[in-house]
Amino acid sequence: MNKFGNPLISISAPLLILLAITGFLHREGKNKVQAIPALAFGSGLVLTGAVRRFSRRRMLFLEIKKDMNDQKF
Repeated sequence: MNKFGNPLISISAPLLILLAITGFLHREGKNKVQAIPALAFGSGLVLTGAVRRFSRRRMLFLEIKKDMNDQKF
């Protein structure tokens, strides 16, 4: 099993959020709107990863619990 995968891909979403915040702070007026899509996309990637991780852990826990109940009887 691959332990970490590609570390550049792992850190790309948080860096995109950081870049969007930096761009938002350095722009003025109507140009600030241009940073919003990068912020939304980066946040979406982080949230999607968290939801997938939670779901995989939940499925694993349920399988372990099911296996332990099967072994008792």
